[in-house]
Amino acid sequence: MASFKKYRVDGSQFSLASIDPADSPFLEGDEQAQRDRLEQLAGELDELQNLLHAEGRRKVLLVLQGMDTSGKDGTIRWVFSRTSPLGVRVTAFKAPSDDERAHDYLWRCHANVPRSGEIMVWNRSHYEDVLVPWVEGWIDKAELRRRYAQIQDFERLLAETGTVVVKCMLHISKKVQRERLQARIDEPAKRWKFQRSDLDVRKKWAAYQHAYEQALAATSSKHAPWHVIPADSKRHRNLMIAQLLVKTLRSMELAVPPADPSLDGLVVV
Repeated sequence: MASFKKYRVDGSQFSLASIDPADSPFLEGDEQAQRDRLEQLAGELDELQNLLHAEGRRKVLLVLQGMDTSGKDGTIRWVFSRTSPLGVRVTAFKAPSDDERAHDYLWRCHANVPRSGEIMVWNRSHYEDVLVPWVEGWIDKAELRRRYAQIQDFERLLAETGTVVVKCMLHISKKVQRERLQARIDEPAKRWKFQRSDLDVRKKWAAYQHAYEQALAATSSKHAPWHVIPADSKRHRNLMIAQLLVKTLRSMELAVPPADPSLDGLVVV
């Protein structure tokens, strides 16, 4: 069975270049076997989420980060395909609004943390506020370090108040990004997904890769570790994240609360 160890960021010496975006250790068997496995994991995730809701004490935050076209939307669609929408919420963090900019940069994130018994998925996250401002030159190195420390404190607060934090960086190659961006342009049904600003960000590919490497190394911790998900293969990406979530929820040893003894022998008429 494939291991997550190689893909978990551990220590400041982490190198993003050491992980091949085309790796696919979680793809086992033929295509049908892989689809069946994803369906099985999606079903188990639904059962585990139901236990999380029944227990009503803890919560899970899944953070999805990655370059444009890395598959954040697709991950959510496939991994949670069998999960009740009552137990999963999704928030997409776009460029901050005027109201959001009037507050500290973590304000909008704290307003969207999961409730007890809930899985919350962040499509992009507070990490936008150390990646984009740094690459664009809006903050200096001292501010960058402060934000790393503030993010670690924020995630520690979440962990200490019952939130299990799962952070995934969807790692794609520049070649695959080009193919996916071109597909959005060439296919009229997908053209709505394309923005010319995507090309401006692509020109800074190397700078963003370095920024990701720095951010992951600085903020991967025992209570909120980063996993790098090789994502050139969409199916591998989905399988790996689904398996990581199932593994995480299993480790929580979720259980329904004790039955009310006063209900023993009660007959509904």
